Amino acid sequence: MRIFQIACSVFTASVTAASLLVACGSSSGSSATTTADGGSSADGGDDPTVVGGDRPVTVHVPASYVATVPTPLVILLHGYGASGALQDLYFGMTAVSDARGFLYAAPDGTVDADGKRFWNATDACCDLHATNVDDSTYVSSLIKQIEARFNVDPKRVFLVGHSNGAFMSHRMACDHADQIAAIASLAGAMFSDVTRCAPSAPVSVLQIHGTADDTVSFDGGQIGGHTYPGAKTTISDWVTLDGCSTTADTSAPPLDLDTRLAGSETTVTKYAAGCKAGGAAELWAITGGAHLPSLSPSFSSSVVDFLFAHPKP
Repeated sequence: MRIFQIACSVFTASVTAASLLVACGSSSGSSATTTADGGSSADGGDDPTVVGGDRPVTVHVPASYVATVPTPLVILLHGYGASGALQDLYFGMTAVSDARGFLYAAPDGTVDADGKRFWNATDACCDLHATNVDDSTYVSSLIKQIEARFNVDPKRVFLVGHSNGAFMSHRMACDHADQIAAIASLAGAMFSDVTRCAPSAPVSVLQIHGTADDTVSFDGGQIGGHTYPGAKTTISDWVTLDGCSTTADTSAPPLDLDTRLAGSETTVTKYAAGCKAGGAAELWAITGGAHLPSLSPSFSSSVVDFLFAHPKP
C-alpha cells in the first residue's frame, strides 16, 4: 500500500543536515522550541506561545505583531510520517510568517503503531490502524486556544496542508467552516462521499496537485480499500458547496511552482463567479508534478496570496 510519508532524505537538497537532525530525530514527543521572547519551552508551562495540551505546539509570533491589531492566523498540517517542524522546513512558512506578518503554528499529529505521525482526516486517509483519534476537534481547539491568547482576526484564519495534512485541511473546512476562511491543499483530497461534508458557511479552497503524483493520484484512487476523489472532482465538489458558477476561468497565466520542471508548468483554473459570500474554488495543476514537488521560492508566498485574498465576509 502506498502511504503518505515525507522521507527526510527528500529535503537534503534544500535544508542543512543539522536542521534535518533536529526535525527527524524523533517520531514521538515534543522537542524544546524557541519562543517569541527567545526562551525555550518543552511542554508549555506558563509560556503563552505554547498551546495544544498533550500535543504542544509553539505559536510563531512575527516581530511585526501588535496586540491591538487583529492578525491573520495560518495553521500548517504535515504529511503522513512527517512532523510540523519537518513540514515547515519543506514549505519555509516561518520565513513567510515573518515577511507577511501572520501568526503561525505547525502542530503534530499523533503517532500510529508504525511510529508515524498522522491525521485522522477522512475514511481514506490516514488513520491506518483505526485509532479513531478526534483530530478535527483537536485542530479546532488549537485555533480557539490561539485566539484566546493572541489578537487573531476571526475573518482570516487559514489552513495549509500537504498530503495527509491536505486531507485534514479539507476535513476541517467541512467540519469547522465557522472558524476557517480558506484552505490550501497540496496533494490531498476531500471525502469521496461528498454528503459527509456539510460546511456551515462557505470556505474558499485552493487545490494544488501534480498531474504525475503516484502517491495521491491526481485522478483519484484508493487507500486501504477506501476511495478518494481526484483533484478536479475535489474542486468540483467545493464549487457546488460554495454555490459557484461551474464556468471555469482559465485566463490567469501559468505559475512556476516546481523547480524540477521547465518553465511555468502550473495551470490555474478559477471558480469565483456566483459564489456565496466567502466562497471560491481554485485548482493549480502542476503538469508533470510529483507528490513531493521541488517547491519554487515563490510557492508559499503564492499560497498565502490566495489565502489573504479570501477572508470571511
